[in-house]
Amino acid sequence: MSNIVTLTTDFGLQDHYVSVMKAVMLGINPDLRFVDISHQIPPQDIMAGAWVVRNASLEFPPKTVHLVVVDPGVGTERDAVAVKIKDQLYVGPDNGIFSLIGDEFEYEAYRLTNQTFWKKEPSNTFHGRDIFAPVAAHLASGANLSELGDPVEELVTYRWAVPISDKDGIQGWVMHIDRYGNLITNISSSLIDEAIGSSKFRIYTGNTILDEIVPTFNSVADGEPAAYIGSSDTLEIAINKGNAQQMLGVQKGAQVSIIIQK
Repeated sequence: MSNIVTLTTDFGLQDHYVSVMKAVMLGINPDLRFVDISHQIPPQDIMAGAWVVRNASLEFPPKTVHLVVVDPGVGTERDAVAVKIKDQLYVGPDNGIFSLIGDEFEYEAYRLTNQTFWKKEPSNTFHGRDIFAPVAAHLASGANLSELGDPVEELVTYRWAVPISDKDGIQGWVMHIDRYGNLITNISSSLIDEAIGSSKFRIYTGNTILDEIVPTFNSVADGEPAAYIGSSDTLEIAINKGNAQQMLGVQKGAQVSIIIQK
């Protein structure tokens, strides 16, 4: 095993939640190494958590365990699961948090029903500490997925909006907004190549219109909007040295259209 456990949560850093999960894991294996992917996921925002995990987790060494806790349904009948995707392992709620990466790759999943891997008498409101953290520590220490519980045929799927293309262009949506206010869409570079090709086009979003895709946001003057292909290989819209979310009046879920000019 890699002995690496990553953590992605919506807990923030004000309270004890993150540190106590690490304490529980160190009590099981003091040689574990932790990487904090993010604890600033907006509260209860499953889509944002799934986006961050999808874009970070596959870069880690094989057999890294990813502990993901964005869990608005904690204490309800939603399942707790462990999942293997490619050479990575994931632990968290079965609420759609793994559906972005699970839709893209084959997976092997197990429901966490073997309570010998949990803390005794788990709380109804803190499964991160009492179920997910100990399971993650055991996985990082060599436990097998099949020991954790019963197989799961299909994970819960978050109904992601997918871009639509036709002879007139592409309609997509803002899927994520990062710390800088950059608008990250679900329109891939390959879809743009396929649907737009060398045609002239205009991009419409919020209160602005763009007529080109530039290499990077620094390709335009300070304070100007730019459309470019970001590091996730999807169309992004930013303001050079500014905040596109605020300046363009755009929120997550907003429509982004690329219209072919005839």
